[in-house]
Amino acid sequence: MQERVIETHDIGRVYIMGSEEVHALKSISIQIQRGEYVAFMGPSGSGKSTLMNIIGCLDTPTKGQYILSGSDVSNMSENQLAEVRNKEIGFVFQTFNLMPRSTSLENVALPLIYAGYSKKARTERALEMLESVGLGDRAYHRPNELSGGQRQRVAIARALVNHPSIILADEPTGNLDTKTSYEIMDLFDKLHQEGNTIIMVTHEEDIAKYAHRIVRLRDGLVESDEKNLEITRPQLWMDKG
Repeated sequence: MQERVIETHDIGRVYIMGSEEVHALKSISIQIQRGEYVAFMGPSGSGKSTLMNIIGCLDTPTKGQYILSGSDVSNMSENQLAEVRNKEIGFVFQTFNLMPRSTSLENVALPLIYAGYSKKARTERALEMLESVGLGDRAYHRPNELSGGQRQRVAIARALVNHPSIILADEPTGNLDTKTSYEIMDLFDKLHQEGNTIIMVTHEEDIAKYAHRIVRLRDGLVESDEKNLEITRPQLWMDKG
């Protein structure tokens, strides 16, 4: 039996905007097993970003329960959530979120500082991660010396450096051209084949089709949750140059 890494029970999120209550999430109950590759899709205002923020421990639900790797994180304090984020979750953002004055190596090693690794161990692990995403030769380059695709690879290496339980990717190809987008998605496919649990938020159908399961949200509810029967395989893009 597969291990559940994520379990939500009737979670909801209400934001108070002046005198108005906005129900960003109404009731979401989902389970994600370790090693799954899931895409969250939905129009603007569907709740997909709010759900990702809660799963990523950047926000807490107003109601319901969220279990991450066996721990109830629904009512944790900010400090507890920060600890869980650093240990359990690797983030990949649309805008890369790299420190502009730091090298690729320094950016990738950053989470290990908070985890208490020695400088030698940080350097070795960060170099290993950069090699794994094909950027070993760019370790001492700063973000402005890298292409968009290379920056996203640095961000992916940083997301992997702490051996997280899940990789959360928020519109990971949103700032990339088509060819580079497919290269990045091919890398995610490789990471999934290596056993990583990947959850991706996207509004692009062709990108979502890399995932093995697609959860569609609408008006703060799950509209559908289905296996993807048309998985895009990396070799489809190999001949595109």
